[in-house]
Amino acid sequence: MGADPGEAYFAVGLPAQLGERELLEMTAGAEALAAELGMTICGGDLTASAELFVAVTVVGHAGAEDLLARRDGARAGDSVGVTGALGGSAAGQLLLERKEGGLDPELGEQLLERHLRPRPLVDAGRALARAGVSAMIDVSDGVASDARRLAERSGVMIEIDMPRLPIDEGVERVAAAAGADPVQLAAAGGEDYELLFTVPAAAAQRVAAAAGAAGSAVTWVGQVREGSGVRLLAEGGEARPLHGWDHLAPPGGGQAP
Repeated sequence: MGADPGEAYFAVGLPAQLGERELLEMTAGAEALAAELGMTICGGDLTASAELFVAVTVVGHAGAEDLLARRDGARAGDSVGVTGALGGSAAGQLLLERKEGGLDPELGEQLLERHLRPRPLVDAGRALARAGVSAMIDVSDGVASDARRLAERSGVMIEIDMPRLPIDEGVERVAAAAGADPVQLAAAGGEDYELLFTVPAAAAQRVAAAAGAAGSAVTWVGQVREGSGVRLLAEGGEARPLHGWDHLAPPGGGQAP
């Protein structure tokens, strides 16, 4: 985490029913985001396929290794922080799948954007890496799973206080309409692409200021402790056995309740 954007390569499989217009729309969207981030789309592969697939490989660059933040640097005593707000993408997915009503159209559109058009936090990632975070990962599979990855690579236990998780505006209303738990959406929903990181206490204020200057607010949500794994604490201190997305789970079992 913390690299400068470099090149992107696309492998696209096109089914017969997908027309030229849809392909050009996808290309235009990719090119617009690449231009915004200062990236170059260098090519890739295009082939016929029974189903649509899009695989993207992205390369980043850094002038020195110490400009990057890895997953294996968290140490007992570090604070755990997260940028932005969580649960918005999961709530947007619920809106798409269940067609829930009762939301302000503008607010609903905002949640749909969170799900359909995620934004990579390149500036915040660079700022956090340079300000002294000890470990960092983007929240693609949910805090519950991504915190576990940091813990495993660093050989520590990460404790998350779930009532402190910053919840995106509108998530609670969507969750209530769908009979879901908004805190669970924030902890395990994933695809928010916010940044989860650990930082020594002495650097916490500097790190928060650097993220703010890059346009991302920081919320402190937990602590790194001796041990292993992740503890997700509900209100009152009770541990909750939540899991985010697991890419290697059997079909239909990627997300645990």
